[in-house]
Amino acid sequence: MNNTRFATVLHILAMLADSEGVWLSSDWIAGSININPVMVRKELGLLQDRGWVVSRKGKVGGYMLQTPAKGISLADIYGLVKNTEVLGRKNRHTNPQCPIGKDINRQLEGLFSHTEGLVSGYLREITLDAFVKQFH
Repeated sequence: MNNTRFATVLHILAMLADSEGVWLSSDWIAGSININPVMVRKELGLLQDRGWVVSRKGKVGGYMLQTPAKGISLADIYGLVKNTEVLGRKNRHTNPQCPIGKDINRQLEGLFSHTEGLVSGYLREITLDAFVKQFH
């Protein structure tokens, strides 16, 4: 994954899990991550669509975790925001006349698949709750 979406969404969820029962504003969350609140609201929308977060409008509104932190694994979060393979993308137009180029993508499939399985397997072992407990 070549972006910060996993880190951003995990940060958002960690803050919500750590503030159980408290409505957090997107501005406040954005201040902790040090990013634009619009980016936080975009990710919060995704988390609402997934059913993990609930929002309330108004002066005392904000966002709150709706799903227990013990019920969300880091693999769940990774799967939600993943947009590319762990190892990146394959070169789509390799030289078919080259002994390596003609077969490299087929060989990479197994490597990519195995690596993805290792990452997902490891992240499946860690809940959001366990991750947040590291901060206390």
